[in-house]
Amino acid sequence: MDVLIHSATSRFPNPRLHRPSRTSLRQCVFSVRSSFNLPFQEQKAKCKDHCFSDGKIIQKMDKTPVTVADFGVQALISLEMSKLFPSIPLVAEEDSAFVRENNLVDAVVEVVTDKATIVDKELSQDDVLKAIDRGGKDAYLFGPAPATYWILDPIDGTRGFVKGSEALYVVGLALIVEGEIVLGVMGCPNWQDEHSDEFNKVQGDAGTVSRSGIIMISHVGCGTWRTKLWDLQIGNTKMDHNWTRCLVDGFHLVDQARYCIPESQKWESLPLSTQFNAVTNANSVGEKQILLLPACCGSLCKYLMVASGRASVFIVRARTKRIIKVWDHAVGVICISEAGGRVTDWKGSQLDFAADQIERRVLFPSGGILVTNDRLHNQILEIISSS
Repeated sequence: MDVLIHSATSRFPNPRLHRPSRTSLRQCVFSVRSSFNLPFQEQKAKCKDHCFSDGKIIQKMDKTPVTVADFGVQALISLEMSKLFPSIPLVAEEDSAFVRENNLVDAVVEVVTDKATIVDKELSQDDVLKAIDRGGKDAYLFGPAPATYWILDPIDGTRGFVKGSEALYVVGLALIVEGEIVLGVMGCPNWQDEHSDEFNKVQGDAGTVSRSGIIMISHVGCGTWRTKLWDLQIGNTKMDHNWTRCLVDGFHLVDQARYCIPESQKWESLPLSTQFNAVTNANSVGEKQILLLPACCGSLCKYLMVASGRASVFIVRARTKRIIKVWDHAVGVICISEAGGRVTDWKGSQLDFAADQIERRVLFPSGGILVTNDRLHNQILEIISSS
């Protein structure tokens, strides 16, 4: 599992004590410690390669799956953030109570101590559990004022993660400054490059499936960019990581667009189904039909698809028995926006990441969430409102 860790050259103040102006917010300069040369000006970079082989899957109380890797990734990123930005809170999916209750402490500590690279001393069980809880429920109480904090989804699409090399899953991290998402990064190790022939030629095996992986990064006002996650090599020469600007697609007719939906929802449950049937074969889309792309696990991979131009629309219905969490959407929102797309609820309002005033963990979108290339947005909102 690869995790791209971002750090800011400017020290963000404690969110309770200081509120920068909107101008200073947009002038924040970030540096990234990564092996990739970033596409933004005044950037420096270093990337940590964190791989987890433990695919043991357990079901949480809300019926969603979780693995040792989910807790391990959260602990590793929390350890990085607590050292680099100790004053900035972390809002993340997991907490250590589940680890303790299910006798996973030793397994999680083992993978974290094996992969940790920024610690000054040997990590104890308490160190690892505290790192997980730094982003857990009740770790930080915000209040109604605009706040600065990180939002982390350690593994979005755990069902895909445990399936192995072909299924998509994403590590997603976003930074909110005074209520606005200003930075986002997603890593998808199993992302397949569209230019598979070129990739396979480099690898010297025409039968190999392209598994280039992807890192997508977005900075407010600087656009959304992507590069391959895995190093390509010809002989003893490594190929440079080239950044490509991400732009949403140009489809402007609803029936010609490409759609994706959560794997837990059916097309027939969505308002567009009153006007269009869904087919999954691009060569057989007929009148009053739309193309529904094959489902992949998790929400963030759908944001990746729309931001990179592979899909036109991602639509989610809010359900009374299913809470919508901020980490499933935060990084996707800035990647879509900076790629030229749009994200709202079904009434056209922006997602309010401060609606959960105390903990900043839950979203309350009216009707659901609509992600588009912007050209289609108002048309689809009209269909939703009329259904």
